[in-house]
Amino acid sequence: MASVRLVALKALHGWSIMSSSSLCNHSHSLLRHRTHHHAFSIRPFSAIMSPPSMAVLYDHHGPPDTVTRVVEVPPVELKETDVCVKMLAAPINPSDINRIEGVYPVRPQVPAVGGYEGVGQVHSLGSAVKGISPGDWVIPSPPSSGTWQTYVIKDQSVWHKIDKDTPIEYAATITVNPLTALLMLEDFASLKSGDAIVQNGATSIVGQCIIQLARNRGIRSINIIRDRAGSDKVKEKLKKLGADEVYTESQLEVKNVKALLVNIPEPALGFNCVGGNAASLVLKFLRQGGTMVTYGGMSKKPITVSTSSFIFKDLSLRGFWLQKWMTSDKAKECRKLIDYLLSLVCEGKLTYDMELVPFSDFHTALDKALGNLGSQPKQVIKF
Repeated sequence: MASVRLVALKALHGWSIMSSSSLCNHSHSLLRHRTHHHAFSIRPFSAIMSPPSMAVLYDHHGPPDTVTRVVEVPPVELKETDVCVKMLAAPINPSDINRIEGVYPVRPQVPAVGGYEGVGQVHSLGSAVKGISPGDWVIPSPPSSGTWQTYVIKDQSVWHKIDKDTPIEYAATITVNPLTALLMLEDFASLKSGDAIVQNGATSIVGQCIIQLARNRGIRSINIIRDRAGSDKVKEKLKKLGADEVYTESQLEVKNVKALLVNIPEPALGFNCVGGNAASLVLKFLRQGGTMVTYGGMSKKPITVSTSSFIFKDLSLRGFWLQKWMTSDKAKECRKLIDYLLSLVCEGKLTYDMELVPFSDFHTALDKALGNLGSQPKQVIKF
């Protein structure tokens, strides 16, 4: 088998194919040559090289549409436990943009390749890799930087094998947003069937996932969206996902928002990804002793909480950051939770809006992700 693999690798990388005796004589010749010329270095014939890769690189932090460029990355030699993955798809997440801007708390050292999650197909393996085979579909789990390139080389411990029947856009995006939704539902309150949650930013992927994951557990959801043209269609769409109530922010400009609820209990748990007035609306809905979890701040406005909310309602304010969870002891659960979420996708119980865009149109997708072309679905690069 070893000789077959060597021939295959030589063919893959354009090496000439020799007989075993010729190869042995050739190696001795090279070694004699190296003995007389110490500066001469050779790469062993067993070395496995990745193909050259096209990558989205940034040399310094700044506006993503000006500091990113697509470049060719030369082949890399695989170490014993390395896996070379041909990327199939990777999303453009807000946190990816923040890393490039230099405002995210954790970011790779520049120059760096963008992207943090995605899905790919195993291309080649280091000699000591076990449990993964060429052709397998894998995702970095926990997520790992540098997924915006055609070939990614990382240690086998980074990669998690998934079902090849999974739609690539869901496999590429299952970790950052759906996992955030699942963990927030589970970690901050003991919810049971018949309970309720309230959230703003309901049209975000996390918001769409919260609606569906809550519905699957019999948990009611109250959803707040911003005022915009076509809000009636947005409401209808969210209700099809399983939302019980959907309100625009202007609809909640009343003294007693809870009077709007019919047959829905006061929520014990709320989620905020907007800040400002939208966060205050979430707080208004919460019951005595309720908790609001903040996981984003799209409005870039602070959260203002009345004194009475603390004294008389005993509300709690918490925060969630997936990156921190990934570095905790709980991160061991990550792959089981990912498999669970992917099973929901395959069963048609979890869906969200995305747009697949060819890698050749990366900068158009980036403009959409930056909001330069108006409100757009999640941009997923297809390699």
